[in-house]
Amino acid sequence: MLNRLVGKLETVFFGHRAITLGVIAVFTVVMAFFALQLRMDAGFEKQIPIGHEYIKTFRQYRDVLFGANRITVVVKARKGTIWSQEGLSRLYQVTQAVSYLPNVDRGGVQSLWTPNSFVNEITEDGFRADPLIDGTITPEKLTTQNIEAIRQSTSVGGYVGVLVSRDQTSAMVTAELNERDANGNALDYVAFNRILEEKLRKAYEDGNFQVQIIGFAKQVGDIADGASGVLVFCALALVLTAGAVYWYSQSLRFTILPIACSLTSLVWQFGTLRLLGFGLDPLGVLVPFLVFAIGVSHGIQQINYIVRELSHGRSSLEAARHSFSGLLIPGTLALVTALVSFITLLLIPIPMVRELAITASLGVGYKIVTNLVMLPVVASCLQFTKSYADRALATRERRARWLRTLARVAEPRNAVITLAITAVVFGIAVWQSRDRVVGTLQPGAPELRADSRFNQDAVAIASSYDVGLDWLTVVFEASKSSDCTDPRIGLFEDEFVSSMGRVPGVISVGSYAQMLRTYSEGYNEGSPKMSVIPIDPTNYAALSAEINRVHGYMTKDCAMTAVHLFLADHKASTINRVIDAVKAYRAAHRLDGLTIRLAAGNAGVLAATNDEVASSELPMMLYVYAAIIVLVLLAYRDFRAMIACCLPLTVATFIGYWFMKELQIGLTVATLPVMVLAVGIGVDYAFYIYNRLQFHLANDVPIVKAVEQSILEVGVATIFTAITLAVGVATWSFSALKFQADMGKLLAFMFIVNLVMAMTALPALAVLLARLFPRRKAVRRSSFFSH
Repeated sequence: MLNRLVGKLETVFFGHRAITLGVIAVFTVVMAFFALQLRMDAGFEKQIPIGHEYIKTFRQYRDVLFGANRITVVVKARKGTIWSQEGLSRLYQVTQAVSYLPNVDRGGVQSLWTPNSFVNEITEDGFRADPLIDGTITPEKLTTQNIEAIRQSTSVGGYVGVLVSRDQTSAMVTAELNERDANGNALDYVAFNRILEEKLRKAYEDGNFQVQIIGFAKQVGDIADGASGVLVFCALALVLTAGAVYWYSQSLRFTILPIACSLTSLVWQFGTLRLLGFGLDPLGVLVPFLVFAIGVSHGIQQINYIVRELSHGRSSLEAARHSFSGLLIPGTLALVTALVSFITLLLIPIPMVRELAITASLGVGYKIVTNLVMLPVVASCLQFTKSYADRALATRERRARWLRTLARVAEPRNAVITLAITAVVFGIAVWQSRDRVVGTLQPGAPELRADSRFNQDAVAIASSYDVGLDWLTVVFEASKSSDCTDPRIGLFEDEFVSSMGRVPGVISVGSYAQMLRTYSEGYNEGSPKMSVIPIDPTNYAALSAEINRVHGYMTKDCAMTAVHLFLADHKASTINRVIDAVKAYRAAHRLDGLTIRLAAGNAGVLAATNDEVASSELPMMLYVYAAIIVLVLLAYRDFRAMIACCLPLTVATFIGYWFMKELQIGLTVATLPVMVLAVGIGVDYAFYIYNRLQFHLANDVPIVKAVEQSILEVGVATIFTAITLAVGVATWSFSALKFQADMGKLLAFMFIVNLVMAMTALPALAVLLARLFPRRKAVRRSSFFSH
């Protein structure tokens, strides 16, 4: 049945070449029109896992708590302190500029100049809460006396280390961003980053003051700017690939053909994304070019097959038809495996990852048409002399001489030694990768290099302020409204704060309970003895009413109060340690009618993301391997083929995990697709080698000889493909974006490791399995390995 289907497709495509290529050309033109409209598209909401426990808490109280999507701007005096007329004036200008940025929640803007920054003072008239800077003072009216008064109020109010740096050389402006504006339009992070640079950095940074900007919006904007540079590295990889293909094929037409076919599918992919309403996420910008690399890989296999057929005296049409029928099944198997690999990414309930899965799946799906149909049909229209084919084949044979030594791996004794070494390496890789980290391993933005402006600003701000830039919010939720008269909640929360303050990685804590202590002390003439949680319900309710004026700590009815744990960084190890401490406390301490819920804050969102990646990794890999097993069994009807193709792939996967650990590359939403892709590409090499092995076995060639001939026939093309692709992606190591550089290193490494496994462990396994489980019947012939 499968043979008849391949035969019918061959007749249709090659019997109507003009119609086939005409349809492809028209579709390409239409898709190109839409592809040109594709734009970068990033969003905070796209990064949030759907349905996770932490995200439910985050969404429920996002209007009450500190927003996780906030921007922080710091004005730093290059000389002296911020306490000068020029320094405070510059801070005022920046505060105003931030307030009028698009999508900024003006009520959430805070600096020394905003009315929501006030100091509680005990005076002879009683307890007073006054703004840090009186509303009657303007920058023009600043004098030495009122500047000193502002400085003292800032110190008394506890804002040193919060809104003003500890060394008092800089001051901070914070603002919360809305994902959509009043008209419902989504925030364009790429355009917003340009606004930040133009209206803040460029406008207010000079020889006297430095402007530091951090936050999700700034981070994504910088990533998008750096991602645009990927085109340079992709162009460089394209040039290197073209040069390598020409060296391999000695033909300009055969050089252009696989690249043109892969670019065609790229145009289709981009056009379809635009039609579906998607953009290109900065973190997923590499995926289309990785899919392009897969296309070049399959194209080289097609060229290798066509040249071999030409050298046997066949015409271009005959050679192309034989290439089509001979590689349609293994090529489709390889591409369908990659397709399934990417589809499994839909298991991760993060919109950005799901968009990435759709992007990659479209590209791989189109490769089936452009590389397995379009390429051989176009090749059939070209004319090549037999002398060219003889020269190309002679060149290939000359290059393959050293493969005869490698082919000796098929000898039974060498096969056993090879598998023993593979088993040892596999054991070491499993052991070394056992404690790999899910999440980021570096402080700052892990996608950017340490010397990037964003990370330099982040380090400078984190080292100058007591309030961490990363925070985890723990919610204390009463079963019903307590009318703010239940002191047990404050006392329970106070004990929790005391415990969490001792957890490594927590640099400070802000909480409803601490606010109760502060206000209790203030209302009692500043007596340190009164820094307690009041147990009188009436007093407790009165203080809660005062605290309710401060955003981020409670709901009006006290049904929810919050504890903000400010962290030293957002490394996975830091977040996990704090999360585990909260869970341990929650399990050991209980209060009737009160629930401790995790988690909000940007660290809560990161923790939820890490959880989803960790819980999805194993099921995804199992689905991918299950798909490979099913496809191999359907194609070859032989359990030996399944074992020979999958075991080397498993070894390569764990070696990849070991490599990630050694290079401190965490498993994140950016790296997980690469590992999935590595499995898809790794099995390509296995399919092509095993396909030739089946052909020789069908011709009654002994297993050892069959393996040797298979390596000699497709080994050069396989090795050439892997090295060419590895060199191409290795150029990404020079990218300004760290995650692109890491992906380049990881992909290059995985290309080579999968190649080594396919050229050594697979042949050795095939031989050993044939000896352990001798075939009772000869391998049946089928159209896809009968040439």
